[in-house]
Amino acid sequence: MDNPLKYFVESGDPWVERTGEHRFEDILFIVLAAVLSGAESWNEIEGYGKAKHAWFKGFLTLPGGIPSHDTLSRVISALDAAELEAGFLAWVSSIAKLTAGEVVAIDGKA
Repeated sequence: MDNPLKYFVESGDPWVERTGEHRFEDILFIVLAAVLSGAESWNEIEGYGKAKHAWFKGFLTLPGGIPSHDTLSRVISALDAAELEAGFLAWVSSIAKLTAGEVVAIDGKA
């Protein structure tokens, strides 16, 4: 299966890496994982990231650690909603093709 981030990153990275402290792909993955796990605010997303830091460090770069809730909000707010939706739909479509239309629980639930 393809890396799901490629469907979102292809839509364009609005993040201007001023300090190089955080990578766009890392921010996007943390937000996506947190929201799929039930986080409903920027503070909850940051808290989720901090709670799962060791797990994220296994496959993300995280040069500046877990981004603050302000950074998460600023980056995601700069995204074009239509492009983000198109990326999500492309990702879900790719999963549907791999599974021949069978149900796939992307939130970890059966």
